Amino acid sequence: MNPATRSPLTWAVHLSVLLLVALWTLPTAGLLISSLRDKDQLAVSGWWTALSTSTQNIVARAPGADTQVERDGKFVISGDVLEGTSAGEVSAFGFSSQKPTAFKPGETAELNDGEKLTVQADGSFEIVSDAKMEGSRGQRIFFTAAVPPRFTFDNYVEVLSAEGIGASFINSLTVAIPSTIIPILIAAFAAYALAWMPFPGRAILIAVVVGLLVVPLQMSLIPLLKLYNGVGAFFGVPAKTYVGIWLAHTGFGLPLAIYLLRNYMAGLPREIIESARVDGASDFDIFVKIILPLSFPALASFAIFQFLWTWNDLLVAIVFLGAGQDELVLTGRLVNLLGSRGGNWEILTASAFITIVVPLIVFFSLQRYLVRGLLAGSVKGG
Repeated sequence: MNPATRSPLTWAVHLSVLLLVALWTLPTAGLLISSLRDKDQLAVSGWWTALSTSTQNIVARAPGADTQVERDGKFVISGDVLEGTSAGEVSAFGFSSQKPTAFKPGETAELNDGEKLTVQADGSFEIVSDAKMEGSRGQRIFFTAAVPPRFTFDNYVEVLSAEGIGASFINSLTVAIPSTIIPILIAAFAAYALAWMPFPGRAILIAVVVGLLVVPLQMSLIPLLKLYNGVGAFFGVPAKTYVGIWLAHTGFGLPLAIYLLRNYMAGLPREIIESARVDGASDFDIFVKIILPLSFPALASFAIFQFLWTWNDLLVAIVFLGAGQDELVLTGRLVNLLGSRGGNWEILTASAFITIVVPLIVFFSLQRYLVRGLLAGSVKGG
């Protein structure tokens, strides 16, 4: 189609798609860039400035009094505030945290005890005193300098080397994979029955499934846990097990799975089903050999959503699996890691990107089936 002949509605649709892509892509790109940045630069500037030089307030400590030398009747301690940093020239300095930029390079600052501090633009400094200086700790020097962009994998190394991360990763896989497969298997059978097997009360069951879609998880979580604990106590099954969380995720995921798969299967060509029945195929044969292969796009679509939900879940995992060191899933482990380290942004960004790596792999592996499942039935053949 010629761009000049496109309707305003077409342009609006295209712009909306571009906006949605940007809303999804930019935060992910920003998260990745932030996770690779130096933690000091990340604390003072946004990810969009990652390729530009940033100005940072840095604190250095002068050597102790044991390094002083006598020169022309005065005692001098010298050094370089830029040593060990990637910063460029010093633009300002000070000796108090309240006034870190009080002096320009080359100026002399009068310290509280009569000593004099001079910092040059290249980072070299001298502390000069008429009397011999004492004390084991050196003077703190605050200065401002331009720092070039720096990228590092230290943030990932720190997160991945934290205690228990590997075990939590395995726990998350142990929870997410069965919690995705089990509801799909059950929902596929139920969806076929509701779509192609007439029986009394089918319409009521469909209405119940639709009604269950609006039940909040938080409202049903505790009653479900009590029911599970009661049944488990009767059969002697412990309360906190993987079976419990698999059943919980299955229960929460089944209404949506049955609803989506039933609508998809009901839209399949009736002629194929009737031809199979005429040839003597049973319902099980029709389901296994015809319905399942044709419904694979819908199955893959739900698998993506269910895996993303179970992988990123924390609430259900804590309630049904527990928060012990051996049972904690990856999201819980990273929350504890962040809680023990305060507000370190570098830990937050690296942790967040680690949690989305596996869902991204699953999504891009199955995205062609997702698109096919969403578009199925939108175009009718002639």
